[in-house]
Amino acid sequence: MMDILAGLNPSQREAVKITAGPILVLAGPGSGKTRVLTHRVAFLLSERRISPFNILAVTFTNKAAREMRTRLIQLVGEAHARDLTIGTFHATCARFLRRDGERVGLGRGFVIYDEDDQLTLIKQVLKELNLADKVYRPGAVLGAISKAKNELIGPKEYVPPSYWHEAVQRAYRRYQQLLAENNAVDFDDLLMATVRLLRENPDVRERYQDRYTYLHVDEFQDTNIAQYTLMKLLADKYRNLFCVGDEDQSIYGWRGADYRNVLRFSKDFPDAQVKLLEQNYRSTQTILDVAQAIIRKNKSRHAKTLWTENAAGIPITIHAAYDQDDEAQFVVDEIARLNRRGLRGRDIAVFYRTNAQSRALEDAFVRRGMPYQLIGSLRFYQRREVKDLLAYLRLVHNPHDSVSFHRVINVPARGIGKSTLEYLAHWTEKLRVSPYVVLQRLTPAADPAPLPADAFDARARKSLLAFLALLDELIAARAEMKLTELLDRIVDKTAYKDYIDDGTSEGADRWDNVVELRKATRRFAEGTAEITLPTFLEEVALIADIDAMRDDLNAPTLMTLHTAKGLEFRAVFIVGMEEGLFPHSRSFDNPAQMEEERRLCYVGITRAKEHLYLVHCLRRSFYGNADVSEPSRYLADIPRELTAEGWRGGGRQEAAGRRQEAGGGKQEAGGGKQEAGGGRQEAGGRKQEAGGRRQSAFRVGDKVHHTTFGDGVVISSQPHGDDEEVQVAFVGVGVKRLFAHLARLKKK
Repeated sequence: MMDILAGLNPSQREAVKITAGPILVLAGPGSGKTRVLTHRVAFLLSERRISPFNILAVTFTNKAAREMRTRLIQLVGEAHARDLTIGTFHATCARFLRRDGERVGLGRGFVIYDEDDQLTLIKQVLKELNLADKVYRPGAVLGAISKAKNELIGPKEYVPPSYWHEAVQRAYRRYQQLLAENNAVDFDDLLMATVRLLRENPDVRERYQDRYTYLHVDEFQDTNIAQYTLMKLLADKYRNLFCVGDEDQSIYGWRGADYRNVLRFSKDFPDAQVKLLEQNYRSTQTILDVAQAIIRKNKSRHAKTLWTENAAGIPITIHAAYDQDDEAQFVVDEIARLNRRGLRGRDIAVFYRTNAQSRALEDAFVRRGMPYQLIGSLRFYQRREVKDLLAYLRLVHNPHDSVSFHRVINVPARGIGKSTLEYLAHWTEKLRVSPYVVLQRLTPAADPAPLPADAFDARARKSLLAFLALLDELIAARAEMKLTELLDRIVDKTAYKDYIDDGTSEGADRWDNVVELRKATRRFAEGTAEITLPTFLEEVALIADIDAMRDDLNAPTLMTLHTAKGLEFRAVFIVGMEEGLFPHSRSFDNPAQMEEERRLCYVGITRAKEHLYLVHCLRRSFYGNADVSEPSRYLADIPRELTAEGWRGGGRQEAAGRRQEAGGGKQEAGGGKQEAGGGRQEAGGRKQEAGGRRQSAFRVGDKVHHTTFGDGVVISSQPHGDDEEVQVAFVGVGVKRLFAHLARLKKK
């Protein structure tokens, strides 16, 4: 017991030792919440002698679940940790449904559709319902369906608030029908079906309640209604529910997470004990003070005061770049400087609000010859050749999976044309059966009666029956083969290597991915004698972006702020700190979303241990157009004394155009001088009248000269904050929009 409690601070120790009843631990970033959860499980095992068979712990990523299990093995030994149930919400629900899913109409061989599969299916639905995808965008319709499922609203209960949502309701109904026909579920169904299973089957509910008498939830603030309801149902009998979270770090509202579950917990469990963890073990006090200055403006939160015994640390850096290319160049230059000071590549991360921002950063890393790791790009299991072979494996597991069926029926090409596929779809819809059943009914001995002889022409019938024979052969082979052997048989029988490796470097790369998939099946099956195909497919479907992060790669990591949750780095760069980008313009009219944007900034900042850089641009290009950018409101919230150069409000702009590329259109800085805090400026000869009203230095028709663009004529000029923005038509170059004081624009 002393080992279990050793190293815990008084607040952590107090939370760990409470082993009965509902407990809510509100833990600030870096306060050791996962440590508290794992030590609490270890305390139950070692001190209270609770059987590991009776303990369930759920979290949100496979990576977090693995780390939790590893820590518990270190604390109590592998023998005690072996029988613990630790996993993600979705993996845990999949386990329940594998055993009892037939109670809610699911066959044991169900497959889990990933995002690509779901989009494929919803596109089929929209086509069937004659709904134009320009009006009813597949992603938007799928998002509306997902939102309903997260709130446990089925197609029958769905109440459409508008005509658009009436179409969503019809699509939702047909989407669920197709999932059932394919014996498939999507991610949201895993949760919704499990809740339904427990609600509608008291005997099943009581069996799981008696099995899991001690329940633990990590990242509680990220649970949606379905997840909260699931845990409430499981905890209803013994009420031993231990939840760890922080509403200040709730950043997934866009995918159904509801931080208000923290409030619901207190209402549903009025006897719950609430404990605060405020001591931070990760960051310097300076970084914590910056984070608290930003988050305190949110109203829907429990107030916490983060403190640390770490050093105060160095001031943070707020940097103004000219544009996104200059921003990226600053990042790689500063990373190189940090490397020289002893920080390894893996100690550094660059965060951004949207994936599109990675392009300029990647270009800068490539130009510098600096390695990097990009999280959130095309994942390994989403690559074409990998998806193809996974589709074959899924068909072997569940031949009624129409999405996988249509993906590979002509891969490699088998002479099955578009018209044949359309006619196959016709019979599938007419008979309300899977494409596999339609093919079975092409055989003379089909039961029920075979399709009419003229259902397909002779050539099409021959090709379809050949594909059916291939599938049946692979299905039969599954019973006598291990997973890797089955994959080898698929590659061999389909001549997939000849199809994918066409002698080009791209073909070689694709074949390398096939080889890597084969290695993955071998790693997965190590030490396992039983057929592992269903579990392998389940694990693959539930892999998240962050699970692909490599700990062994010594390179800076590039990722969105949403992906950064749960990580920490010695140095963090947050780029794109501009109004409209962060906070995002889509949130401006929604107070709840604006609070979530602020929480997202808080999460990003608190990933940093020692060094924090907040970078914004004076101009940023969107869709080919360069627009003037305004610094993010979050920068103005930061006390001046916490920043390296006393940045305040408008910022220092001397560095904004420090880099000039020959012919590249970069503007030099140094034309003007701005004092911290908005002091006196001199720019391009601009004058300021005694009354404070600025007078433009340039007028339409003025002839001017620029060191890069040459001679030109001013075609417009207008004040912009403390500067003057002019449009100049340059000879042989075209029209450019410039900041006068940065461009060193001179009259001729």
